[in-house]
Amino acid sequence: MRVQTRHTPNFGVARVLLSPGEAVQAAGDTMLASSFGITETVPARGGSRAGKAAPSVFNAPEGGGWIDFAPLTAGDVYPLEFTGGSGWCVSRDAILARPATIRQDPGWAPLQKLFGADSGFLEHYSGSGPLVLAAQGPVDAFELTAGELVTVRPDFLLAYPDTVQCRLRAVDQSGPQSVRTGEGLALDFAGPGRVLVQARNRRLSRG
Repeated sequence: MRVQTRHTPNFGVARVLLSPGEAVQAAGDTMLASSFGITETVPARGGSRAGKAAPSVFNAPEGGGWIDFAPLTAGDVYPLEFTGGSGWCVSRDAILARPATIRQDPGWAPLQKLFGADSGFLEHYSGSGPLVLAAQGPVDAFELTAGELVTVRPDFLLAYPDTVQCRLRAVDQSGPQSVRTGEGLALDFAGPGRVLVQARNRRLSRG
């Protein structure tokens, strides 16, 4: 699977190029167009994960093909390359398209430690290939040196590698807090490593 992007960073479209028989997962309503012969397997009615509709699976025919995916809101599209080494923690609402070579790790221990028994606003992924992310506004990055610290609000966070140290804390102990949405919380990161953010607040951008 390869990814080409256009109309970035404000109204990004991701073209996913598939080899013969290759497949990719994405929400059905983000598929803009495709080459002829691409088939879509729609999840069973009522299938969902953590309150979110299960994605469709798009399969390429014998000759291969392409699919254009467009996020439901304006913003950037960003192919995040996985090399088979360390994984990434990704904002729950940021996934646009995922190849079969990248897996979600729902039981990843550090996230369970971060959020406790609750389902938080981050998901962990590992494997190899491009995971296509959808961002609100342009994608920006903090390149942290060893020991360098940065604080990010959850609504602006896009992704970070699991080699970066992370601490979740309340902005105001007396105010409302939610690990599901990130309300009232902040994330402290310590380098070395890269932290990807989006230039607009995801929650406010969606109204």
